[in-house]
Amino acid sequence: MTSQPDRVVLIGVAGDSGCGKSTFLRRLADLFGEELMTVICLDDYHSLDRKQRKVAGVTALNPQANNFDLMYEQIKALKEGNVIDKPIYNHETGMIDPPEKVHPNRIVVIEGLHPMYDERVRSLLDFSVYLDIDDEVKIAWKIQRDMAERGHTYEDVLASINARRPDFMAYIDPQKQHADVVIQILPTKLIKDDKERKVLRVRLIQKDGIEGFEPVYLFDEGSTIDWIPCGRKLTCSWPGIRMFYGPDTYMGNSVSMLEVDGQFDKLEELIYIESHLSNTSTKYYGEMTELLLKHREYPGSNNGSGLFQVLVGLKMRATYEKLVGAVPAVAAASN
Repeated sequence: MTSQPDRVVLIGVAGDSGCGKSTFLRRLADLFGEELMTVICLDDYHSLDRKQRKVAGVTALNPQANNFDLMYEQIKALKEGNVIDKPIYNHETGMIDPPEKVHPNRIVVIEGLHPMYDERVRSLLDFSVYLDIDDEVKIAWKIQRDMAERGHTYEDVLASINARRPDFMAYIDPQKQHADVVIQILPTKLIKDDKERKVLRVRLIQKDGIEGFEPVYLFDEGSTIDWIPCGRKLTCSWPGIRMFYGPDTYMGNSVSMLEVDGQFDKLEELIYIESHLSNTSTKYYGEMTELLLKHREYPGSNNGSGLFQVLVGLKMRATYEKLVGAVPAVAAASN
């Protein structure tokens, strides 16, 4: 355990199950170092166990099944540098286990269904991201995972998604409006009537006007750019790659939108894309590409989801360094 931090930086990572939170958290651990980062799964604040939820007829997504008062008290205590006794929700048994001691760390990540649902918890966050997967892609992914790995039938998978949908739309989805950044995974526009959902269109939706946060842009800030980067410097097999950047509005907020449709054949060539992006918060030329190459086996590394997870991680690092007054490595090296 690291020594008591002077300032705890609190990051919120929201999204439904199976939307890529665990991969994103691995990318954050690569950036910050596991020893500096404590991750709290907000499932631990379920107030009802699996049996009780069944009796009450509510899903885990419903606020009635969660203890937001305790969540707020404990997250606030951690942010103030205090030790907490955090409850544990056991996913294997569906029961609530005895609590564990959690010490404050330099970075505390709260991840799960509700990091931005409660206004009090939301006000504690220093940076927030929402991982948003389009229904069509979510169903294709879940079918792939649950049928292949868990032996579920197609009907079972569809029934479980449909059972959760009303609560998802009521309590989880609206949190997008509060996120600093949304990573949105959509069906490709490059393939007509695509059913496989292997090629994806991914958007980085960055809220404008946040103090200390400068949205990443392509070529020229504030312009509208439609770009096909395929050619001599970027290998693209069918159906190719298309990028888009421009100002927009999203859930009532003014945003900067960056989009990648298609997948990369050679990750090494992403240095070409990186050289046309600005405000990436990298510390040296090529760092973004290097971070992607470091774990090319992570899901989404060959499309916009990996690229944007890395970019959001770099933004989180910049926020952390600004808040704790850390000297960037490049600046330290040149002194």
